[in-house]
Amino acid sequence: MLHPRHLGSLHRHHHTRRPIHEGPDLAHLVSNECDRTFVSRAGGPQNGTFESPTFLNPDGDSRQCVYIFLAGPSQRAEVVFTAFQLRGTPPECNHEYLDVYSEVQQPEASELINSPFGGSRFCGPIPPRRRISLYRALALSFYTDKNYTTPELFKGRYAFINDSEYQIGTAAPHIPCSYTIQASVRRTGNILSPTYPGTYPKDLVCSYLFLGSPGQRVRLEFRDFDLFFGGPHCPFDVVKVYDGTHNESAPIGTYCGQQRNLVLYSSEENMFVMFETLRRTANSQNRGFKGIYEFSESFVKLDFISKNDGEHIRGSECDQKILSKKKSSGSVYSPNYPFPYIPKIVCRYFIYGMQDSQHLERVRIEFQKFDIPKAHKDDTSCSDGYLKIYLKGQEATDSYEKYDHELCGEVSSPSQMVSDGPRLVMVFSSGELQGRGFKANYTFETEYRIPGTAAPDGSCTFKYNSSSRKRGEFNSPRYPANYPSSTNCTYEFHATANEQVSIVFDNFKVRADSVNSSFGSYGPTICTEDWLEIYNLYRDGTEKLIGRYCAMTAPGPLDSNRGAVGLKLLLHTNAEGVYSGFKARYSFEVAKSIFGDCGSNESSIDYGVIVSPNFPHKYEGPARGAASRTCNWYINVQPEHRVLLNFEYFAVEGDPASRGCPAAVVRLWYTVDGPPLELCGEKQMNKKWQYISEANYVRISFISADKSVGAEGFKAVWTEFSDDAQCENGFRCATSGFCIAKRLRCNRVANCGADDHSDELNCIVEVAMEWFWPSAVGGAAGGALVLAGICLWCRRLRPRPRPRPLHRPRPPPPSSAHVCDELGQRFASVDSV
Repeated sequence: MLHPRHLGSLHRHHHTRRPIHEGPDLAHLVSNECDRTFVSRAGGPQNGTFESPTFLNPDGDSRQCVYIFLAGPSQRAEVVFTAFQLRGTPPECNHEYLDVYSEVQQPEASELINSPFGGSRFCGPIPPRRRISLYRALALSFYTDKNYTTPELFKGRYAFINDSEYQIGTAAPHIPCSYTIQASVRRTGNILSPTYPGTYPKDLVCSYLFLGSPGQRVRLEFRDFDLFFGGPHCPFDVVKVYDGTHNESAPIGTYCGQQRNLVLYSSEENMFVMFETLRRTANSQNRGFKGIYEFSESFVKLDFISKNDGEHIRGSECDQKILSKKKSSGSVYSPNYPFPYIPKIVCRYFIYGMQDSQHLERVRIEFQKFDIPKAHKDDTSCSDGYLKIYLKGQEATDSYEKYDHELCGEVSSPSQMVSDGPRLVMVFSSGELQGRGFKANYTFETEYRIPGTAAPDGSCTFKYNSSSRKRGEFNSPRYPANYPSSTNCTYEFHATANEQVSIVFDNFKVRADSVNSSFGSYGPTICTEDWLEIYNLYRDGTEKLIGRYCAMTAPGPLDSNRGAVGLKLLLHTNAEGVYSGFKARYSFEVAKSIFGDCGSNESSIDYGVIVSPNFPHKYEGPARGAASRTCNWYINVQPEHRVLLNFEYFAVEGDPASRGCPAAVVRLWYTVDGPPLELCGEKQMNKKWQYISEANYVRISFISADKSVGAEGFKAVWTEFSDDAQCENGFRCATSGFCIAKRLRCNRVANCGADDHSDELNCIVEVAMEWFWPSAVGGAAGGALVLAGICLWCRRLRPRPRPRPLHRPRPPPPSSAHVCDELGQRFASVDSV
C-alpha cells in the first residue's frame, strides 16, 4: 500500500546523488567573467532576457559559463528559449552544449553536479522546451571549446512566477510533489504535474490523494495531458488512478502519451493519483498534465446500477456493463429511476453476451416504461434528451453517431430490439428537461448466425416457407466458424401445394470419430458423435428419414418426395470437439412427376436394364435456373419375390470417403423401413456392387445438381427372383441359389448376379430359321441334304466370357428355343407336306 506519508522511501533521488554527464569537472571550469545570475528581488524586475556569452578562445580551451536564475520565496523560475544554434552535434555534443538543471535546490554552481535529478544536455539547432524549476532555482551550464562565441548561439527570456498554483493541497514532508487534497478544505481546484507546462523531471514519483466526505464523489478532468509514450501498456512515464485511498485500491486506469477529454470519477468519496517517471538518458521533453478536480454530492448515485446485475465502469460517472451468465436476463434503468433523472448527464450501457469458442449470444431488449420528454411535443427529432441504441455494439466514441435507433418522448418505438451480434450499447443523455426515464428488460439469447425465420423462444429452430422466399441459403451455427457443442438445431422447409423442396450442399464437415474411409460416413453406426439427419415431412405430421451424415461425407442433392409437404434437417452435436459444419442452398420449385425428369415404372417383367441419361456418354445437369435434375425408377415384382440389383458399371462424380456426393447421387431404397443408400464415385471392375431387396419392390433415384459437371453414369441390371427351394418352374442359379425365370437362361444377361454366370453357361448359338429354309426346287433330297449340313454345324458352345465392356451396351436378343430342336420340328412338318 502506497500512502503519501510513506513516499519518502520511494523518492528515488533522496538517497543517491549522481552526475548525469561525463566531461570536465564543472567546479574547476567555471569562468567567472561569463557567469550570470538573475535574482528575484522585491521591487526588482520579475522577467527579462538572456543570451549566450561573447568571448574569444583562440587556443580552443574548455570554457564553461553558468547562468543561474533564483526565484524569491513562493516563486519559481521559468526559462523559454527564443533562439538556439549550438555548434555541437547531437547526441554526443562533444565540443559545444548546454546543460539545463531545473531541479536544483541550491543556487551555487558547484552544487549542479550534485543535482538529484541531473541535467539535460542539448546542442545543434533544436532548443530545449520551456523549463520551470521544481524548487526556486534553475541553472544553465554552457560549455564550449570553440575559438569564439557570439550572442546568436542561444537566446531566451526568463520570468519568476507565483508558486501557489503548484501547492495543490497539503504537501507530504521531504517530497517535492505529493499532496493530500481534502474536500473540507477546498471542494474544487487545479491539479498539475510538478513543473507544468515546462518539461517534467525524470526519475520522479508524485502522488495526489483526494479525500472527500461521505456521499460525495470526486471528478477529475485532465484538460492537457502530454506524457512520454512508450507503448499501449505505458511501461515508462505514467499516470495511474485508483478508486480509493492508496495504490492497492481498485484501479481506474493507467494513462500515458497524449490524452484528450480524459474525465474520471471515483465510485465513492476518495481517489488516489500517482505520477511516475523513469530515469532515462533520452531527452524527452513532454510537459506533463494539468486538470481540475471537484468534490460533489450532486454526481449520479450508482444505486440504479447495483439493483440489477450491472457493474459500474470505474472512472465513469454512470456507465455500466452487464455481462451474460449464459442465457441470463435482467433489467436496466435510467439514473434515479423511478424518480426524475438528473439533467445534463450522459450514461452508457454496455450489454455483453457471451462470445467464445463454445458460446455466441445476442441481446434482446424490451422497454417496459419510457419517459424522456421532447423539447416540443411536435418535434420529430430528439433535440433535448434521448436514448440511442447501437445494435452492433459500437464502443468507440467516434462511432456514436452511427446509432440504429434514437428514442425520446413517452413511448419507445420500437419497443423491442435485438442486437446484431453479441453486444448492444445504449447511450442515455438527459438534456435539460427532466423525466422519469426508462426501464427495460434484457435477455441474452444464443446467436446462431443462421439465415431464416428464428423461433420466438430463442431455440436453434429455423423455418423456411415458400410463401416468404423461394430460394436462399442456410448453414450450421456460426458457419464458417465452428459450431458450438451440445447443440440441437432444426431446419424446416415448407412448400406450398404442387411444390417440392430441393437442397444442395456446398460445404460439409461434421465431427465423426468412427469414420469408414472406404465407403463414407453414413448412418447411425458411424455417425454417433455429431451428425446431420434429413427427413421428408408429411401432412399428417409423420417424418421419414432420408439419411444421417457426418465427417466429410456431404449429402447428395435431394428433392422432397412428391407426397411430402417439405423437408426437415436436424443437426446434433455432443459435448466434445466441434467442426465448421455445413453450408447449403434451398429452392422451392414446381413439383415434378413421380418419375422426375426421366425414369420409369418397371413392372410385369422378369428383369430389366436401367441406365443413366445419355449413357454411356456423360449425363447432364439440370436445365438453366433449375436446382436439380431427377430420375426415379420404380421396380415392382410378383408377391413372394424379390429384386436382385447389380450395377455392372458405375461412374458418378463424388467420393463418399473424402467429400460425399454433393454434385450428383444415386439413392437406392431396397429395405422395408430403412433410409436409402447413397452411391457416388467409381466402381472398380473387380468390385461387386450388388443389392437384394427385402420386399418385392425397389426404388432408384438419380439426382444431379446445378453444379454437376457430368460423368459416364451407370448401368444396372435388375432381376426378379424367389427363394423357392424347389424352383420347379424356374432356373436355379448355381452359385447364388436364386430361382429366376426359366426364360432368362441364355439371354446374354447375367441375371444370376455379379459372381454367378450359370444362367449363361452351355448355351447353343441361335440361328434364324429363314437363313436355312430349303429351296422348293431342291425337293426332298435337297431338304435332307440341307438338314444334314445344319445338324453338322450345330455344336455345343463353350462357356461364354462376361458381357462386352459396359461402355458398349447392347440390348438383349429376343427369346427363342434351342436351334437344333426347333429346326428338327420345323423340318418334320416340311416332310409331311
